Amino acid sequence: MARTCDFPVFDADNHLYETRDSFTRYLPEKYKGAIQYVEIDGRTKIMVRGTVSDYIPNPTFDVVARPGAQEEYFRKGNPEGKSYREIVGEPMRSIPAFKEPGPRLELMDELGVDRTLMFPTLASLLEERMRDDPELIHAAIHSLNQWLHEVWTFNYHDRIFTTPVITLPIVEKAIEELEWVLERGAKTVLIRPAPVPGYGGSRSFAYPEFDPFWQRVVDADILVTMHASDSGYSRWLAEWQGPSEFLPFRLDSFRMMAQGKRPAEDAAAALTCHGLLTRFPQLRIAFVENGADWVLPLFEHLEDTYRKMPQAFGEDPVDAFKRNIFISPFHEDNLEAIAGALGTDHILFGSDYPHPEGLAEPCSYIDHLPKSFSQEDVEKIMGGNLARIMRVGVTV
Repeated sequence: MARTCDFPVFDADNHLYETRDSFTRYLPEKYKGAIQYVEIDGRTKIMVRGTVSDYIPNPTFDVVARPGAQEEYFRKGNPEGKSYREIVGEPMRSIPAFKEPGPRLELMDELGVDRTLMFPTLASLLEERMRDDPELIHAAIHSLNQWLHEVWTFNYHDRIFTTPVITLPIVEKAIEELEWVLERGAKTVLIRPAPVPGYGGSRSFAYPEFDPFWQRVVDADILVTMHASDSGYSRWLAEWQGPSEFLPFRLDSFRMMAQGKRPAEDAAAALTCHGLLTRFPQLRIAFVENGADWVLPLFEHLEDTYRKMPQAFGEDPVDAFKRNIFISPFHEDNLEAIAGALGTDHILFGSDYPHPEGLAEPCSYIDHLPKSFSQEDVEKIMGGNLARIMRVGVTV
């Protein structure tokens, strides 16, 4: 029997595994060759614009790592120096619940999860590998969203809330995409925590040029999620160790040290330092699967910067962060310290199920919450907070 709770549980971080045609089923004819699956040495790989990607070892997801296979690794470390393959152990055949919403509901019942956000897995590779072609990025993301809506819907029985992706290179197209997903029942959207690519280079999504998009987000009263993705930081790491592709499921000591949670920290710094949160104080932004151990150091940096140049800010940037931003800590994070800084109202439980670095039993997250937390705080973290900021099943 899986670990369960005796109150409603709303998981901020579940994943689906895309099928082979998820990117291509609705891709316009003129872009058909941009994304292909190819056979190399008897293994299927995804090829984007003629370049084979190893981003995911098996992009068909016919065989996957077992849920929670790395749970002990993240909690206790790797004193024996095991390889990634040794840590994750024997893989498993993918099951229907990983690729279809009906079977997933049945699995959620077994796991004691009442509701969940459902994120794609492979989708995060698209924007980075198309960053010099904004038109293609928008076409590919829309194609993915069409597939997500057809297969999963954006609101499956008020229990599975699949997150469509919004890409921002062309503001007008981003607004069009937002309108399209809203019309189809989206309760949240996913934006990559990364600089926005464009014809003239990258820039911050918190610059005023994107304000028309953010105004529509506020008008729609919809939650924005920023889930860990390929944020392009391999280009900066390449200055130290040579060009390499970002591979999320491979142990790399330098990448872990040098990159760590930097994309999330930099994205949050942009939100505050570039004034977006001050211009739109009603925004609700949730950082998911980025952990939380970067939050307190960021606060220290923001406090120091604000002390030295208050004229650069419209308000105290830490206050803005605490008002607008919600965090889903990893189970191994110092949850007591995070709660002390943010308050329990801004903490969201996320299991990352069924990924190997997540929890094998989502509800076991409750066992890692500090004993000092009240029952009310526990219930808010395990689902109440997410229901509130998503405007789902609660009175606002």
